[in-house]
Amino acid sequence: MARVCVIGSFNVDHVWRVAALPQVGATLAGHYHTGPGGKGFNQAMAARRAGADTRFVCALGDDAGAQLARQLCSDDGIDLHSAASAAPTGTAGIYVDAEGRNCIVIGAGANADLQPPFVETALHGVQAGDVLLAQLESPPSTIFRALAAGRAQAATTLLNPAPANVAIDQSMLDQVDFLTPNETEFAALIGRHVGERIAADTVVGLDQPRLHRLCRELLPHGSVIITLGASGCFVSHPETHLRGDTHTCYRIPAEPAHVVDTTGAGDAFNGALAASLAQRPALACIEHVRFAGHYAARSTEHTGAALAMPHIAIV
Repeated sequence: MARVCVIGSFNVDHVWRVAALPQVGATLAGHYHTGPGGKGFNQAMAARRAGADTRFVCALGDDAGAQLARQLCSDDGIDLHSAASAAPTGTAGIYVDAEGRNCIVIGAGANADLQPPFVETALHGVQAGDVLLAQLESPPSTIFRALAAGRAQAATTLLNPAPANVAIDQSMLDQVDFLTPNETEFAALIGRHVGERIAADTVVGLDQPRLHRLCRELLPHGSVIITLGASGCFVSHPETHLRGDTHTCYRIPAEPAHVVDTTGAGDAFNGALAASLAQRPALACIEHVRFAGHYAARSTEHTGAALAMPHIAIV
């Protein structure tokens, strides 16, 4: 069976639950806990807990955070390939309000030391049918080389272009089979690559033909899946490659959820999407997206990021 290879970040999350998200000058009381996170690790955990054989490529410091990463990967059966860094293992400060919304500050630490030669070596053995999943909490040059290496071996490449403030060039987009931005990331990408200014909070309300046109201009030869939170997601394919679907574009509503914490929901979606693509390659794309949406909804019903990823086997 094909496997998922995730290239990305590992962070130690420091999380405060508060009544309302912090404002400038405010001092708040909240409840604190710490645990593992990082977009790369969150997505690797989601892929593994959705049943896929999963390899995780990252950089770690020489500290307790690195020990935690190794132990958790061992516990969940994730094949860890970690570069050594003199910097501390990455960290994140996360605030979550009473409605489950969050804001996050990242300290890259060791994640900034993940270099292309290490990743190319760690990806040895990637083959056709495998799914290579990456994000942007690692150096862009490293992510580009990883995606290109996956493409060269006929693996399916999936890029979650997060966080939105990281600029990526056209050469990276050219290596992508699936692009999975949220509203903020999509608006930023359209501004940079299409030259059309749209506000992130208006993306969900755009009519289907316009959204499809923007997706085709952004990624002419790949599929775009825009995650829209409580409004579900929008899927756009090129005319020549519908990936088993009957329409070039469509919307899928979100599954109902008893939301406790949305931290990591996007990562849950991406990891589950990669797992489904790897394990059930014959299915139409819409079925992969539905599974990813179901998985993400369930992940919001628990507190935390990586450890909130549910064990939901693909059937």
